[in-house]
Amino acid sequence: MKRGPAWLPAARRYFVVIAVGNLMWEFAQLPLYTLWKTDTVGQITYAVFHCTAGDVLIAGITLAGSLLLLGTAEWPRARFFPVAAVTLISGTGITAYIEHLSIARGIWAYSELMPMLPGTSIGLSPLAQWIVIPALAFVITRAISPARGLDLPTMGITTSKLTPDSLARSDRKSS
Repeated sequence: MKRGPAWLPAARRYFVVIAVGNLMWEFAQLPLYTLWKTDTVGQITYAVFHCTAGDVLIAGITLAGSLLLLGTAEWPRARFFPVAAVTLISGTGITAYIEHLSIARGIWAYSELMPMLPGTSIGLSPLAQWIVIPALAFVITRAISPARGLDLPTMGITTSKLTPDSLARSDRKSS
């Protein structure tokens, strides 16, 4: 049986985690922004979904760029860590730039609760968001990659190697 490209199901898993994780993070960090106290429920809801869409867009651009520069058709089976590292670094950089511009232009404002990156006008929460969520997305993508299978340490094999022939061979070894 011919296997399809590895990157497509991996990218799908990555984007599901990115979308869900960022949506949850955006709601959780609302008290760190002034809109929490000044805007209506409708405006807050719009802002959360708008920002989540922006986060997904950043994730898409940075992953696509990293795959174009460093990836292979076999990603994530091959070149996983270089792609993940460049995606995380570039995504964090883009986020820092957007935060700086948005605060400087008054597009949004931080509340007094926002921890700040020392010496800057950039909040730590959005930077942490762009490190934690994509890192988690990459961990999940890698952990359930079809090439790796699900680890079954008690049996000493992975599901990606489970075939009727391999099971028969492993039974003969144990007998």
